[in-house]
Amino acid sequence: MFEDHNNAIYDIMLSSGLLTKAQLDEFDETHVNTGKSLADVIMDSGLVDKETMLKAIAKDLQYEYLPYPPADIPEETIKLLRPNMARNYGVVPLKYDDTNVTLVAKDPFNNAIIDDLTFSLNKDVHLVVMDPEKVDSMIVQYYGEDTASIDEILSEIKDEDLSADASAKANDTPIIRFVNLILQQAVKDKASDIHFEPFEDQFRIRYRIDGALYEMTPPPKSLALPVISRIKVLANLNIAENRIPQDGRIKITISGRPIDLRVSTLPTQFGESVVLRVLDKGVVSLDLEKLSMADEIKSNIRRLVKMPNGIFIVTGPTGSGKTTTLYSALREVNTVDVKILTAEDPVEYEIDGIMQVQINHQVGLDFARCLRAFLRQDPDKIMVGEIRDLETAQIAVQASLTGHVVLATLHTNDSPGAVTRLMDMGLEPYLIAASLEGVLGQRLVRRICTTCRTAFEPDQETIDKLGVDPIEIADKKFFFGKGCSDCGGSGYRGRQGLFELLLVTDALRDLITARAPTMVLKQKAIELGMRTLRDDGLRAIFDGATTVDEVLKYT
Repeated sequence: MFEDHNNAIYDIMLSSGLLTKAQLDEFDETHVNTGKSLADVIMDSGLVDKETMLKAIAKDLQYEYLPYPPADIPEETIKLLRPNMARNYGVVPLKYDDTNVTLVAKDPFNNAIIDDLTFSLNKDVHLVVMDPEKVDSMIVQYYGEDTASIDEILSEIKDEDLSADASAKANDTPIIRFVNLILQQAVKDKASDIHFEPFEDQFRIRYRIDGALYEMTPPPKSLALPVISRIKVLANLNIAENRIPQDGRIKITISGRPIDLRVSTLPTQFGESVVLRVLDKGVVSLDLEKLSMADEIKSNIRRLVKMPNGIFIVTGPTGSGKTTTLYSALREVNTVDVKILTAEDPVEYEIDGIMQVQINHQVGLDFARCLRAFLRQDPDKIMVGEIRDLETAQIAVQASLTGHVVLATLHTNDSPGAVTRLMDMGLEPYLIAASLEGVLGQRLVRRICTTCRTAFEPDQETIDKLGVDPIEIADKKFFFGKGCSDCGGSGYRGRQGLFELLLVTDALRDLITARAPTMVLKQKAIELGMRTLRDDGLRAIFDGATTVDEVLKYT
């Protein structure tokens, strides 16, 4: 909230007596280290709530404060402003007469609202302060989404002079609209990442949808600098610094939904490359019931999370949905009588009732240090974003042996590989055998689009690749997506997980203690009833959920 006005917020909080200078200096340091706006850091602390802060801002600026939008605004009042004007300035008119107009403003600090609109409306402009998220919703309610196409905005920009200082251009209306539209489109298309890539003679923008990258029509190369500067402004990053990578966060409201964006910049040969990870709670379902798991795996995960102690590991490559699975498992036990702490790098989704800690390497707060502090906080369940080194692994084991459930992720190819990975880190086999209770291996495959799903007969080569008995699959159906307007011609829409759950039994503990290789552990687990990722892939193929190609690619 109020990303561009951290200094003003600092002064208002100090002069209003709501916070001391020492408190504000501490919050300011957090704001600089995390990239969160100062207003958000203050509200996260719980010392000042949003309403109190907005009232203080209104009082300081000598504007009225409005807690809720009015029930109804007359149509002729709304028509005072053109939709793109209301969106560009972030305002909605509440009332007017011959000489005055009162507007509720998303950013009451923005002097351009009064200067520009006094001139264009030929009236004295009076601003009212309200929760920016509520103003956003009002703009969508009365003026709809920004329906201008990217091409229309690009034609507006073409007429502008982009040779000026890029950081100054970052706050120009056409650039703001262009970036907003790209973010809006990404959320609409359920993209997981947005890539802004400057090359020598072009500026590429790509969306990752269901794991595959799609390129939009490249905008002019001259837009690279102002667009990337705009994103850095939104993410509270240092615009002047383009020699080192930076990380930040953007919180925006799109279609009335709060969306979180994780921002990463990287200096390249032809300018900064920026990747935004889209964290949309509305798309990701943090619920075990909705994760396309076999019932047996679901009930075992519930049992593991509810145990009094032990380690449960989720493994798989980057972007395979490990964090989503862990959050879903934690929500099963997120009740008033259970204390849950998580250490994450970074915190992906904020969940009520769970204490979440962001790893901050700049100040030396790594996973190991965080875990050590957790043990003095009397937790019941602990989640570690990732076990990366021996020290973190040792503390995780220590925590589980002293009566805590520890959930963690690990990067390995399959679930038996997690045991070998922990040994490679230097963890003693007897400690792994004593503390490890289960390992879930997972992958994400693309779902076949239900609109254009078509059955087909597989050829012998496909059957051989899958390694299945032709007699076993004689009555089974295979499907693929032809491609239609609903799925953008790809034949796929959405993704689902494939899972294999290794439960650590006494027989496996003996093998772990004897340092048995991964293959031996895997064979024993299959003997004891583990269904492999490939088996789960076959289940998804026969259910008509995914294609043979997807399963062969990921298992």
